[in-house]
Amino acid sequence: MRSLPLPLALTARLSPVVVLAVAGWSISSGPAPSSDDDAASKGGGTPSASAPATAAASKAYAASPAPCGSVTAKTLKSLVPGAKTAGKEIPSTDTKLRRTCSWNALKGYDYRWLDVSFEITDSDEAAQKSYKERIAEKSGGGDVPGVGDAGYSVVNLTTEDKQQTREGVVIVRASNALIVVTYNGSDFESKKAPDTDVINKGAIKAAKEAVAALEGGQ
Repeated sequence: MRSLPLPLALTARLSPVVVLAVAGWSISSGPAPSSDDDAASKGGGTPSASAPATAAASKAYAASPAPCGSVTAKTLKSLVPGAKTAGKEIPSTDTKLRRTCSWNALKGYDYRWLDVSFEITDSDEAAQKSYKERIAEKSGGGDVPGVGDAGYSVVNLTTEDKQQTREGVVIVRASNALIVVTYNGSDFESKKAPDTDVINKGAIKAAKEAVAALEGGQ
């Protein structure tokens, strides 16, 4: 079977990956905790015993899990037929806080691409702020129930040189962590893209497994 060059719409998918690799993700930092002196001056003595517990509760995750192990081989074979299940981890400026794995393959005329990214922020509040900003930038989607503390999914269709590409993005907040899954596909023979339901369900399935990997400490 003859090999086909990727259309510009798909090769352009590499650009965000390069940006992440060079610049890293920006992390929103929460307000600095009060010092012991401030706590003592307000309380007339030692800081409140509840303060350490609150700080611990606001940062449930200290590091990102290995992103290339966050989705099962069975799911990868289903979502990205022909791709190596080991995936390819994208270089990061701080692998403890930001990690991304990518899988892509062309099988016959069908092309699929999957990215799974993790970001660990300083607190629940910082993650919540970043989550709200991200979903505001991707309007037209909807909530995804039963995943993390909050989940959002959106699917868009683009056409370039008569070639359609449909891309789904799922953003999840789990405590002080953010998970972003990007899944897209094209059919080079028909010039059409997979159905919205196929892309959306695939992205959500990968997101649920990524959250499970985070919670399991993988």
